[in-house]
Amino acid sequence: MSQHNISGSEVFGPKPFVILRGVKSSGLRRQRTARTWVAFVAGAIVAVTGGAVAMAAVFGPTLFG
Repeated sequence: MSQHNISGSEVFGPKPFVILRGVKSSGLRRQRTARTWVAFVAGAIVAVTGGAVAMAAVFGPTLFG
């Protein structure tokens, strides 16, 4: 529930109307999103490489032995 004490015509008073959709996202936000994707892709590559090394360690001696 809201903790604000809004009463009567206070909500509908003569205040300027602001459109938030007109504000472009900042470069810092795009940079942070790009950094998140780079970290995700790097983690996926490390996981796939680690899995391949583990599979080679387990099944390698029987394949080449």
